[in-house]
Amino acid sequence: MNFSNCQFFVTCAKGTEGALRRELVALRIHGPRGATGGVSFAGTFMDGMKVCLHSRVAMRVLLEIAAFPARDAEQLYAETRKVDWTDFVGRGMTIAVSATAQDNPNLSHSGFSALKIKDAVVDMLRERNGRRPDVNPRDPDVSIVLHLRGAEARLFVDLAGEPLHRRGYRVAMVDAPLKESLAAAVLSLGGVPTDKPFIDPMAGSGTLAIEHALAARGIAPGLRRRFGFERWVTPEQRKIWETLVKAASESIRASAPCPILARDVDKAAIAAARKNAEAAGVQSDITFEVGDVADLVRREPAGTLCTNPPYGERLESAASGADVERVYASLARALDGLGGWRAVFLAGNPIFAKALRRRPSISHRLWNGPIEARLMVFEL
Repeated sequence: MNFSNCQFFVTCAKGTEGALRRELVALRIHGPRGATGGVSFAGTFMDGMKVCLHSRVAMRVLLEIAAFPARDAEQLYAETRKVDWTDFVGRGMTIAVSATAQDNPNLSHSGFSALKIKDAVVDMLRERNGRRPDVNPRDPDVSIVLHLRGAEARLFVDLAGEPLHRRGYRVAMVDAPLKESLAAAVLSLGGVPTDKPFIDPMAGSGTLAIEHALAARGIAPGLRRRFGFERWVTPEQRKIWETLVKAASESIRASAPCPILARDVDKAAIAAARKNAEAAGVQSDITFEVGDVADLVRREPAGTLCTNPPYGERLESAASGADVERVYASLARALDGLGGWRAVFLAGNPIFAKALRRRPSISHRLWNGPIEARLMVFEL
């Protein structure tokens, strides 16, 4: 395969495509094009590694291996077997295949399509090397992805392995944790600056505060984890990767430039947030407090309040059994005392905007897993 001219598709949560595209432009990746659920671009293999290391919003980085017509199972198998899989799957390595399929009456079952891909890859490698790779669905050396739409099939190899939102710092959890990549997208889409004070008054396990601290310190989100491509890159590619990691490590700032405060009424949540921040290497950048949002007061003339308020299903642990309307009302009163600040919310309950009695300057639809939510920005 020609690794100097690659096609990539970078996936992300629905509604965060704009944030991801801007992020890729900032990484000096040329011509990223947004699509539903991700962004595509053409570049070098090094560009794909850069996205894995630096992207805060992306979920997966998929390297396109082949595109071909697949009207039925026989054609899908035959075309997949033509691909030279020795560029990725060496002796003793394991594989796993996942598939999505739509609008193809002969290949409507994604599991069956994945099985045909697996058979073709195994048969090609057995014919070439005399040995077949094992399948390891939990921790494969090479993750192969099929996207099938109508009669068009596209095959990818997943550079990331585990999804990119798994930064490696989530060692303690509370109910309804916010994915790291979605938290980063909220910060980006909400225009949260890293050079002003930051408060999350309903911090939960601390994801928003930790992601903000990582960005403020310039810590690449991929520095503390391993990636799938590290198992099969060439020696030359590995040297490039080591250079990227070294440069990212050397660019880290010694400390966050402004105060970062994570508060929550739940003592267990704050304990979890502190453990996660320690694992992320930013515990010294964040102040942790146990306190009700009703007691929040302004400590700086300007800054950003950013939080993921309880939607209702996680209210009992987040607000000591209080009803959601009361929590929202307390938050609205707290905002009255934060003149000059910006407030950014990921709101998953439709009554939230009414409860705040304010009109947002930005209202953007996002999805927190299966839950449709709204990113709302208020200039106080």
